[in-house]
Amino acid sequence: MIDAQIKTWLKYAWLSHTDRAFVNFIAQQEPNATDLLLWASALVSQQFNLGEVYLDLAKLSHSFETVLGMSNMTEEQSADASLVKLKATALQEWIAGLTNTSVVSLGEGSTPLVLSGQRLYLRRFWQCQQLVDLGIQQRLQPCRTQLPAELKAQITQLFANTDQQPDWQKVACVLALRARFSIFTGGPGTGKTTTLTKLLAILVQLLQAEAPEAHRLNILLAAPTGKAAARVSESINKAIADLKVAEDIKALMPTKASTLHRLLGTRSNTRQFNHHRHNPLVADIVIVDEASMIDLEMMAALLEALPEKATLILLGDKDQLASVEAGSVLGDLCQGAMEVAYDADTKAWLKDYAQEDFVTAKSLSANQAINQQTVILQHSYRFNKDSGIGNLAAVVNAGDVVKAQQILDDPTFTDLHPVISGDASAISNKPSAESADELLKQLVLANSGEKSPSEPELCQGYGYYRAIIKQRPQSNEPAVINAWAKQVLKAFDTFQVLCALRKGQWGVEGLNERIQQWLLKDTKADLWYEARPVMITNNDYTLDLMNGDIGIALKDHTDKLRVVFPANDKEHVDGLHWVSPLRLPNVETAYAMTVHKSQGSEFNHVALVLPDTMSRVLTRELIYTGITRAKENFSLIETKAGIFTEALKSSCVG
Repeated sequence: MIDAQIKTWLKYAWLSHTDRAFVNFIAQQEPNATDLLLWASALVSQQFNLGEVYLDLAKLSHSFETVLGMSNMTEEQSADASLVKLKATALQEWIAGLTNTSVVSLGEGSTPLVLSGQRLYLRRFWQCQQLVDLGIQQRLQPCRTQLPAELKAQITQLFANTDQQPDWQKVACVLALRARFSIFTGGPGTGKTTTLTKLLAILVQLLQAEAPEAHRLNILLAAPTGKAAARVSESINKAIADLKVAEDIKALMPTKASTLHRLLGTRSNTRQFNHHRHNPLVADIVIVDEASMIDLEMMAALLEALPEKATLILLGDKDQLASVEAGSVLGDLCQGAMEVAYDADTKAWLKDYAQEDFVTAKSLSANQAINQQTVILQHSYRFNKDSGIGNLAAVVNAGDVVKAQQILDDPTFTDLHPVISGDASAISNKPSAESADELLKQLVLANSGEKSPSEPELCQGYGYYRAIIKQRPQSNEPAVINAWAKQVLKAFDTFQVLCALRKGQWGVEGLNERIQQWLLKDTKADLWYEARPVMITNNDYTLDLMNGDIGIALKDHTDKLRVVFPANDKEHVDGLHWVSPLRLPNVETAYAMTVHKSQGSEFNHVALVLPDTMSRVLTRELIYTGITRAKENFSLIETKAGIFTEALKSSCVG
């Protein structure tokens, strides 16, 4: 039994107590378990805790520390006898150690572990993977071999005012008409929502042409979090308003998104949902935005709940951080998509209906069937060639350390603000904890002076929204107070501090504490005070508040302190949701939030604070996601020289 060695790995924080408990479970199920089987059990459990759904034995055999997230090892740790032995274990030895045992199968039976090729799964995730693979494959087969002739003119009309070659938005719409599964992926500002609304208009007209007596299309719109759902609802309403189609077509398009949990129907104290294969959703089309945030279990549940003939459309940025839970579904589905590996049938379809002729020979690679229904929108309408944010995001995404540093140091990119002014410029070249703290303080307190908040400085700080609060109207008429509260919420969204970690001086907890002290100065604040921003940390369906929703404590029209949240439905007056703070036990202060929590949100100015030590979560995907939360201005704060460069060399992919 390897218990003593497991205890050593616990001391080094290479394994958790959950991993040890799983090893003990396997040992009970298989009394003759070999050490290699027990180690494999520990490591597959460890991978789940790291957000992976399987243990890749091939990668483990040649990149042991990388797969397990081991870094900055001491001399004692590097010399650990069990580590040295496991690092020397070849792929075939791992596979041999997992055969001829009652706890591992190729999928049959109910064994806790499943070996699929060179991947070792916990059975639950293997089953989810099968559901996802099968559900998508069934929808990849073309459901149309041709389109009505009159639809060609409608497609051309919707995409008449573009000079992009090829017009990827048009390509995406035309491909989505061919099968019951599609992916639109692309960076910020590439027009995913605009493309979607045009597609929906085409689909409505297509149904009217194919089956004029059919029922009205039932289109469901969803996102993984409440914040993302609210933003999707806002974006699609604006896009529909700008769409040049008949009003009766617009009336058939969805305008409100729900969370995936609400869409499927959560059930208390269980992983199950109300909608499943025996009680499917009532839907013709289901659209999910911010799909990079969907984990494997949720994707499996969604596909299982879809009616057989329903169409699923996923929108998202494949290069963003994956979900907090296990499984990088969108990233995995989009592998090979950059090659534009369309086969002959797909090229013929695009030439006929999109007037796009893809003649370049491309090799068909991984996920080739999915690639036929995947489009990467490659032109950013938000960031042009002179945008520092756009250029920085691109080179960070590519892992180009040299170009990233050159862009940060280039003064011509006026939307990048590694420093503000004064002494901070002198300390930016040699970052330290002290200089980072001072720089962050300057950013946070911007607009805290006497300058009118109606004309904020370029780098909006939290002083901006607090100044708006001080301008509370004298009238206590509900409509007047609601209009003011909307101004406050909008002002708060102009600036946001993002970080990689939750714990420590440079994590959410440490930063929120210091920022609160800077803003409140010598005033000792109670738990609840006017201007406190808070984030919901657990879905609360009773209050209609979702994990990630942000509200601000304000005095309402009765002069009582309450927390106001934006609301995107007709149930709340003036688009606001006022809640007593006594009803909000699951909240945390939100001056700083993790990059993971910021997904689905956008802010005028983002200050990304990097920690002073490397960790597994500090990757170029995290930095890319942080950068792309910024619409107008971005500040990078290094707390230790070289941490930005080191993070760019680290990727959670591969």
